[in-house]
Amino acid sequence: MNFKSISFYLSFFCFPITFLSFINILYSSYFDFFLSIESYFITLVISLIFGLGLYYYGRYASKKLNYVEQLILILFVYLIIGFFISIPFYLSKFQLSLLNSLFESISGLTSTGFSTIKNIKYFDPTLILWRSSSQWIGGLYFLIFLIFLFSNKGFNYKMTDLTFNGESNFNSEENIKNNILRIFLIYSILSFICLTLLNLSGIRLFNSLNLTMTLVSTGGFLPVDNLNEIIITKTHKIIFSICLILSMLNFYLLFNIFNKKTIIKNHKEDVYLLTLALVLVLLIYFYKFTFLEIILSVLSSLANSGLTLINADNNLSLYFLFITVIGGSIISNTSGIKLGRFYILLKSTSAEIIKLISPNSVINKSIFNSDKKITDENIKISFLIFISFFLSLFILSSFLVLDNIGFEKSFKLSILTLTNTVNSEMYGLENLNFTNLLTSSKISIIIFMIIGKIELISIFLIFKKFFFKD
Repeated sequence: MNFKSISFYLSFFCFPITFLSFINILYSSYFDFFLSIESYFITLVISLIFGLGLYYYGRYASKKLNYVEQLILILFVYLIIGFFISIPFYLSKFQLSLLNSLFESISGLTSTGFSTIKNIKYFDPTLILWRSSSQWIGGLYFLIFLIFLFSNKGFNYKMTDLTFNGESNFNSEENIKNNILRIFLIYSILSFICLTLLNLSGIRLFNSLNLTMTLVSTGGFLPVDNLNEIIITKTHKIIFSICLILSMLNFYLLFNIFNKKTIIKNHKEDVYLLTLALVLVLLIYFYKFTFLEIILSVLSSLANSGLTLINADNNLSLYFLFITVIGGSIISNTSGIKLGRFYILLKSTSAEIIKLISPNSVINKSIFNSDKKITDENIKISFLIFISFFLSLFILSSFLVLDNIGFEKSFKLSILTLTNTVNSEMYGLENLNFTNLLTSSKISIIIFMIIGKIELISIFLIFKKFFFKD
């Protein structure tokens, strides 16, 4: 195992935490919020020293990582960076335990939104900003993982090659710096667009900033206790829905619009996704909610955000849970099984049925009617991901049901954990108190929040490397 090379790459994920700590120090100093300023100094020093130490330890090592080493790098990023982010929570005056602090940070880093904090309006504004920024940085990290590491041709179980990713030679070493910069710029532009739209709609700047970092990363943290306190007018709801659409579609859509590329041809997955969203909205159009509330909730579920304006007594929790399992675009911050994989499984199943009925039929193997073709390997991987999702669901539910929260809540919470979706009123879990969960349940949720992002199949690959060597 090439731990020196892993250390070298891991060091570069530490330095953004150093920068965020510095920003929070400036914010605390400017607005005279000195209660938590020492914790940001400590985080800055620890992340900087740790990052420099990892860099110097691995700077002369080979820079090539095999696929399992890349997966181990991702796990280290979530665990170590999650620990750094937990420091301000743990050292704050709000007396969060180390486990609860780590729970909060991993929830942010994976853009999930589960929280042990109640009455957020009484929380230190700097910690609210820190909590929201953990989602933003987690979203940026995941896009880098998705585009660079999960696109590995050796075992491309994320199947990013099936949708347009904007760069045919994206993994070439000579372009890696430019491509990372491009990811950062597109992500920052999307954030700026959301921030501008939210602020122009009349939402105060502090709330707009926190909401932006939540929406662009498809997260679930709010700067207040309830979304109804921020999203009030029709304009707010429309802008909020637009931001959700931006976050669930292909990451390169905006980039390709500016570059005047053929959008429909290169982004047919997004057309299918928007069509699906419209169908899902129309299915409950005649329910008791307003049309904008339905649109917002469907988009929020597809984007795996979970934020909603719908009340708890909606009788549609299973419907919205099913939508979260679908997820958004393959190249996005969303989790879930993804529409592309459902499409592959449905199309391959229908093709087999057609073969039985009419053996001489010509089968169209294109995905989303594009130039990309579905291969046997795509079908196998899609089926394997489908099985691994429900295996993860069974394992996590088995742990949570021991916590005496009931089978229904355990089942729902497991789905939301694996799809990295916040437990809102839409799913009937708004009153769930994570603080009162058993230690084993919290640890299980932390593990499966990470698995929800990287998928269980990656854990199997790591086990295979260490325990089933050829």
